[in-house]
Amino acid sequence: MADQHAFTAAAIQQSCGADREANLAHSAGLIESAADQGAQLVVLQELHTGPYFCQEEATDVFDRAETIPGPTTRFLGELAAELGVVIVGSVFEKRMAGVHHNTAVVLDSDGSLAGRYRKMHIPDDPGFYEKFYFTPGDASADAFRPIQTSLGRLGVLVCWDQWYPEAARLMALAGAEVLIYPTAIGWDPADDADEQARQLDAWITVQRGHAIANNLPVIAPNRHGFEEAPDGSGNGIQFWGNSFICGGQGELLARSSAEGDDILLATIDPDRTDTLRRIWPYLRDRRVDAYDHLTRRVRD
Repeated sequence: MADQHAFTAAAIQQSCGADREANLAHSAGLIESAADQGAQLVVLQELHTGPYFCQEEATDVFDRAETIPGPTTRFLGELAAELGVVIVGSVFEKRMAGVHHNTAVVLDSDGSLAGRYRKMHIPDDPGFYEKFYFTPGDASADAFRPIQTSLGRLGVLVCWDQWYPEAARLMALAGAEVLIYPTAIGWDPADDADEQARQLDAWITVQRGHAIANNLPVIAPNRHGFEEAPDGSGNGIQFWGNSFICGGQGELLARSSAEGDDILLATIDPDRTDTLRRIWPYLRDRRVDAYDHLTRRVRD
């Protein structure tokens, strides 16, 4: 018989257009469908209220930012309370004039704001000019802390954080019961098929590695569809979808294709982590006395 602590999680994959309200309504429909199928935790992708705006650097984009609490958290909170589910959403947060964050928010099943996580690792690559828009989350004792909900402790991170084993490990050491990575990642269409395949495989593999190294399940929803560059050049990003959920040994429990909206469902059993850590006690055998240099930029 399934453990009573286990719950059903859903990862939502969708495309996003220019109309914020239409995007939220579309997300709401997918969340409602997931709840109808038994989901108790529903995770949306990164920056799901609109197109991925970081393809360019434009000051008027800051007009899209909002406070927390604010319109998106109110909308998702009301939906969470109505459906009795926990929702992980994403907000372009205005903390104050000149300070903005890429922030994941967690709405508990009673509609309350359980917590937020401000993205810590901020990329700046062609087509992904996030450093122009986002201040990194504060580096303090509260960084990389799981968010307590009615379902347990959620280790919520965001997109670029998924490439850093340190982030996953710190979440695990703080008691996270699942790792969650809302994502917006895709290909440059100019890359050939082999390069695209390598990038996608790396993205899935590194997150499965975090699952294995920490004995924790991972939920990674990503957007799909082509989003043209705002400069009208015809360039843009082909978001590669392939959202997935894996277990604490990296086993794939559910995976989407590269195209199309999708609702992935999987059973998350946090108590299985205890079983795995008895067999594969990575945390027990860590040489914390020998890791001082991990806090250095390089070992010159």
